[in-house]
Amino acid sequence: MSSVVQRFPAAASTDALAHFQARLGFETDCADVYYATNHETKDFVLLDVRTPTLYAAGHVPGAINMPTRTISEQRLAEYPDDTLFVVYCAGPHCNGANKAAVKLAQLGRPVKEMIGGLTGWIDEGFGLER
Repeated sequence: MSSVVQRFPAAASTDALAHFQARLGFETDCADVYYATNHETKDFVLLDVRTPTLYAAGHVPGAINMPTRTISEQRLAEYPDDTLFVVYCAGPHCNGANKAAVKLAQLGRPVKEMIGGLTGWIDEGFGLER
């Protein structure tokens, strides 16, 4: 009798490789955003898609507040078409980042979600900007 973990066999390594590499095309995490912002050339724009009130109460340093409802071609016009946008919301309990990612993708913009959102950022021990 196998464990609940192995009740469904693991995918073939080639399938697993394709799956996990594909996920990294859609997601990044808080630690990578922190590292890139503090130790590398920041080659993305970090968007906090929460309300201005929540943003003012505390946000990831360097993030721009752009609530999903305000994302538009006009609002993005100042950024080159190939700008990568990394979006985040409150945390895993919130789908605001997903909604913002959909809107950016519909506008033809490259986008990734910072998984964990603000909750993940705080869990990693990183500070907030006010």
